[in-house]
Amino acid sequence: CTMNNCESEEIVEAANIAISNLLPTKSRSLYDIAYNRFKKWCAEKNVQVYSENVLLAYFSENAKNYKSSTLWAQYSMVKSCLIIYDNIDISKFPKLIAFLKRTGDGYQAKKSKILTKSEIDRFLSSADDKEFLMIKVGLILGIAGACRTDELVNLTVDDIEDVGSSLIVKIPNTKTQIPRIFVVTDVGNMLELFRKYLSLRAPHVKHKRLFLYYKAGKCRSQPVGKNTMGKIPSVVASYLKLPDVACYTGHCLRRSSATLLADAGVDITTIKRHAGWKSTTVAEGYVENSIENKTKIANQVLVGTTTSAITKTVNVSESNIPSDINFENCTNVTFNLNVNK
Repeated sequence: CTMNNCESEEIVEAANIAISNLLPTKSRSLYDIAYNRFKKWCAEKNVQVYSENVLLAYFSENAKNYKSSTLWAQYSMVKSCLIIYDNIDISKFPKLIAFLKRTGDGYQAKKSKILTKSEIDRFLSSADDKEFLMIKVGLILGIAGACRTDELVNLTVDDIEDVGSSLIVKIPNTKTQIPRIFVVTDVGNMLELFRKYLSLRAPHVKHKRLFLYYKAGKCRSQPVGKNTMGKIPSVVASYLKLPDVACYTGHCLRRSSATLLADAGVDITTIKRHAGWKSTTVAEGYVENSIENKTKIANQVLVGTTTSAITKTVNVSESNIPSDINFENCTNVTFNLNVNK
């Protein structure tokens, strides 16, 4: 008998279940839509074999109506479905890949604007708590943890531990079951703002979602949705009268957090770990675009300074301690004083 004929119904059913779980749970419907659209196009063109020319024709036609990023997204979904359902790997089609890359020539993806440290501090200190308390808490947690909008939406009171001097926040990860942890320290009045907002939570609220609908200094029982949470950066930008308010999207908090780290000179590995990125390329983008990093490069190119350490040891006894010591034009300098008596 053939291998297929020898497979029991139980094995076939188990295999089908495993195959159905290969696609992402949250976006599976989008994958199915992309795949079915491709299948429908093939049926209209009387296509029987999914060759490279067929895929080229399909995406060439779609390129007339969609931008490069959308084409790549459609390609990724169709590719996954063809591998799972038809055992065809279109990632091995070099001309198709070359065509998709060419559609991106000259295209620059729009990125959310970021909030600077001074802008964040100005909003937290000047905005009225009666109107903006929930916005302030969302801003603090979002920046401190480089949080996505959905992570803030799903955050519960059980995910945050107040240890007095700081908050320990755990962002659940449904894939690895290992939470991403970050800390909010007692800087300015950040902990005070969080505790004030939490104290307004009514005891009769049945769910544990942290962010509740807030108005006129009071919290309702209704949880904040993704759209409201995603508008936090634009609300902050509007209050501060910043230009292009609409460009401060929900991704602003995550981008601002990573950029602040890059400006502080934090290495790529730390930025990746902090934000939960697996891709070094993504983290490198923030380091490359960091003003602090560009300033250091400019100093190295134009002034000739470097960030390498220079160590000089001077022995001074009690009898020859200089009466006047001056340091001028010093940046990024560390002084270590060892006093022996």
